[in-house]
Amino acid sequence: MKGLKQILAATLCVAVVVGTTGCSSSLTGGKRIIRISHAQSETHPEHLGLLKFKEYIEENLGDKFEVQIFPNEILGSAQKAIELTQTGAIDFVVAGTANLETFADVYEIFSMPYLFTSEEAYHEVMNDTDYMNTIYESTDEAGFRVMTWYNAGTRNFYATKPINTPDDLKGLKIRVQQSPASVNMAKAFGAAASPMSFGEVYTAIQQGVIDGAENNELALTNNKHGEVAKYFSYNKHQMVPDMLIANLKLLNGLSDEERAIFEEAARLSTEVELANWDDQAAAAKKIAEEDMGVQFIDVDVQVFKDKVADVQESMLEENPRIQEIYDHIQEVNAKYITEEGAE
Repeated sequence: MKGLKQILAATLCVAVVVGTTGCSSSLTGGKRIIRISHAQSETHPEHLGLLKFKEYIEENLGDKFEVQIFPNEILGSAQKAIELTQTGAIDFVVAGTANLETFADVYEIFSMPYLFTSEEAYHEVMNDTDYMNTIYESTDEAGFRVMTWYNAGTRNFYATKPINTPDDLKGLKIRVQQSPASVNMAKAFGAAASPMSFGEVYTAIQQGVIDGAENNELALTNNKHGEVAKYFSYNKHQMVPDMLIANLKLLNGLSDEERAIFEEAARLSTEVELANWDDQAAAAKKIAEEDMGVQFIDVDVQVFKDKVADVQESMLEENPRIQEIYDHIQEVNAKYITEEGAE
């Protein structure tokens, strides 16, 4: 797979160099090729959502556009693919908000541990398109814009050793997303944070470079991390969305009608992704438990939450731009606490 990625990436770079207007504007049979990169497998909810994106665009604009989807980090890690999207070498990439922090620090808010108190609050915030668009526009100067979000579930720790309390994390080397907040969170738990590309995690755990990582249940099965990490603890420290990111020049070059179709395709892709998420997460847990021997551990979430309270406070102090978003999210959180009577 690594060799295939290198070949495809090299081919893409050559296309960029020799293309008169960049490879993203190359034509096949008179059609504009739209390239999308993501890190997941072909069965993952995000890929299924992108298939809907492709289907809708080609049904409505098939005489003008052909959509090509490249899964499994074939075109490089998320950070590299974002850079390619900036330049227009590719047109879209799916990446986590942690990858966007270096381009617009407002995205740091999503790396804050225990930002959302429930999945219902998380979904309400993310589905408020008018509100989220003010955040999505923050990367315009960098040459790209988020079009929609995908549910990536709740992030939890999994490792080669059981994690029942924060003390069990002390001294463990844990892969986290490439975000200062995630690094500080790991440190607050007493772990050694090891930011790295998602595609490197399996080998790193297998070879003992790291002791574990943090992600959702699908990482255990789709990415086979359950083969090398046998303990998954439900400490629920983050709900971090993945984003469908578009080259801004491409979007601005579309006619009003074309832009509306692309935006509707993005909305539909989220609809499909969300519809598949819960079922796949439940199925992944069952497979990991029954076929891979992964032990799922329910922990006292409040104990973990207390450990990172200072991380929340320092983030708000160091980045005033996220205060308004934080306050907005707390209002939504409060509504669900009131409705449900508990967090």
